[in-house]
Amino acid sequence: MKRLDLPLLSIILILTLFGLLMVYDSSSVMAYNIYGDNYAYVKDQLLWMFLGWGVLIFFAIFDYKRFYNLALPLLLVALGMLILVFLPGIGSSAKGASRWVDLGIVRFQPAEFVKLALAIYLAAWFSHKEKGRLLAFSLLLGAVLLLIMLEPDMGTASIVLFEAVMVYFLSGGNMMHFLVGMPIVGILGFILIKIEPYRAARLTGFLEVGGSLENVSYHIKQILIALGSGGLFGLGLGNSLQKYAYLPENVTDSIFPIIAEEFGFIGGVGLILLFVLFVWRGLFIATRAKDTFGKLLAGGIVSFIGIQAVINLGAMTALFPLTGVPLPFISYGGSALIIDMAAIGILFSIAKQSKQ
Repeated sequence: MKRLDLPLLSIILILTLFGLLMVYDSSSVMAYNIYGDNYAYVKDQLLWMFLGWGVLIFFAIFDYKRFYNLALPLLLVALGMLILVFLPGIGSSAKGASRWVDLGIVRFQPAEFVKLALAIYLAAWFSHKEKGRLLAFSLLLGAVLLLIMLEPDMGTASIVLFEAVMVYFLSGGNMMHFLVGMPIVGILGFILIKIEPYRAARLTGFLEVGGSLENVSYHIKQILIALGSGGLFGLGLGNSLQKYAYLPENVTDSIFPIIAEEFGFIGGVGLILLFVLFVWRGLFIATRAKDTFGKLLAGGIVSFIGIQAVINLGAMTALFPLTGVPLPFISYGGSALIIDMAAIGILFSIAKQSKQ
């Protein structure tokens, strides 16, 4: 207990419990309409939360240094799982996207596992200085991003790209590589948006936010209505109107507008500050790690969870185009929650050994 990182534990405990509350609050009406049970969604989330805490405890006890030798096998498993989503009978599709593997007894998103597996692999690879690794790094990252984009899932691809680039530069990568690569990535991203009608529509809706509400997409319009309705202090817990089938994806990607509607600007800022504190604590753990592998692994974990929160919150406040990325620890969903909790467990392991 003396080596347990209490600030990080407090932050994660608050986020997961608040997330459970908001999953019930935002889903109860929809759950009753679909399943005849107000608690249908929160029951699932409660099970995933217990599994997540179990995984967290396991990896907090587990010596994170063992991941060094497991890095390549974990990456190969992650790549194999990304391929499985395209196999008939195993891959599962929804809303035009092939992002799930369905094994009958369990259904999960391999892209979530890729975030953690890639952080482990890159931390192990970059633990030692190596000249001329930019090409190999670019080829590996390109292969991972291609598989994710084929699902298609541009939101997760953006998270993986940011995570990989952060670990690369934390390991001492040349800043000139970033300055050269940034415009190339920007151009490729714009092309990928334009060739997919749904992505182009999201970008158009985002660019028209500053105009009349009549011109923006239905989803963004409902987000703005929820944010505006909350005011400074909110309508109160359970008093959201947007959860009554007005706001799409209100229990997954768009749960933050419900939070802002019920808890207002103050509540929304409070939640954002919790994520800021998480990033601060994670980076503090990274700086205190006794070995390069631990420093890079902690940095990779903080990067992919932190940037996912930024992308979701940015999209839900009309600062970014809609991406379909859930809010870590808050949104409904098992794959993301369990992987995020496993990652936090590894952070605890790194923090524990830095205090020895």
